[in-house]
Amino acid sequence: MTSPAPGDGPLIVVDSVNKHFGDLHVLQDINLSVGRGEVVVVLGPSGSGKSTLCRVINRLETFESGTITIDGQALPEEGAELAKLRADVGMVFQSFNLFAHKTILENVTLGPVKVRKMPKAEADSLGKELLERVGVQHQAAKYPAQLSGGQQQRVAIARSLAMKPKVMLFDEPTSALDPEMITEVLDVMTGLAKDGMTMIVVTHEMGFARKAADRVVFMSDGQILEQAPPEQFFTDPQTARAKDFLSKILAH
Repeated sequence: MTSPAPGDGPLIVVDSVNKHFGDLHVLQDINLSVGRGEVVVVLGPSGSGKSTLCRVINRLETFESGTITIDGQALPEEGAELAKLRADVGMVFQSFNLFAHKTILENVTLGPVKVRKMPKAEADSLGKELLERVGVQHQAAKYPAQLSGGQQQRVAIARSLAMKPKVMLFDEPTSALDPEMITEVLDVMTGLAKDGMTMIVVTHEMGFARKAADRVVFMSDGQILEQAPPEQFFTDPQTARAKDFLSKILAH
């Protein structure tokens, strides 16, 4: 079977992927396709394999069997091809991972200059535009320690966007934030979704899932148990495990 050419078919295809940590089977025959411009929110209890799924798509974790393709290209295992692919897949983590000794603008422009070989003036212009897009344009000359957690996470999103990725992966991007800072980050993510960015978002923020997701994927014990549009998932979950999960989450 020939791989589809870039531009055809789904943007991400995860096919029969298995992953173990020692004796723990953390991803069990995972099959998932994500269309261009689709926003997929991955929900599930802690330890269900959600973050690991994100990390294998970016090959931050290896996997034992199955295949993952991004825009028709199989995931390379290492080397220059992997670096190139990673540049197409933005990732935003729980922790912001900003360089403490570089300014906010330098944090955003480092990737485009080093990896994409963008001229510095062009990268600076793009960086300022993206900082404005995420609402922290006035912080460009500051250092990460001078910003709130919510501001730092918005910078981390701008940094990923600066690489002009084909898809953005978010691994619980608000879990390390104070409650009042969560909304400002989710608002940026909702804006990206409206702009047509392909996104896979691991989160416990049910309001975001309801509002921004095209599809909810529910995981438990390393398996995808169900997938549905948010309205259907939240009002009529099909599995006992999902019903139990929602009853605990939505009761608070």
